[in-house]
Amino acid sequence: MKQFFVLLIGTFFGIVLVKSEVVSWFRIQKMFLFEEAHMYLIIASAVAVGAVAVYIIKRFQLKTVFNEDVAIKAKPYQKGVVIGGVLFGIGWAITGACPGPIYAQIGSGEYIALITFGAALIGMYLYAFLQPKLPH
Repeated sequence: MKQFFVLLIGTFFGIVLVKSEVVSWFRIQKMFLFEEAHMYLIIASAVAVGAVAVYIIKRFQLKTVFNEDVAIKAKPYQKGVVIGGVLFGIGWAITGACPGPIYAQIGSGEYIALITFGAALIGMYLYAFLQPKLPH
């Protein structure tokens, strides 16, 4: 039953992404060209909601849907974060999707996103293969 609840929340989130046009390649393009503030406002609201959520999780020591403790670990700054962020941004600008919205694009019938999904999988496996040689 808990997995069904998680699936239901994920489906709702996908619908929100599609209806708010967050998964629209044209909206992403306009964001990177600084032509409209739509995406920046959505990102800012997501950061605000995330900050409040982390505060509430820490304050009330909430658990996951599987009744496990939520562990939020500090991540030290390193140059690999900058390199990864630049690569992530380039991929986002080219494909119009970061990893989460790829599923929403596919689910809404934008089957060209299957190429993005395949490239994301290749990138993931490439990172796992090269991880020992990368700056961490």
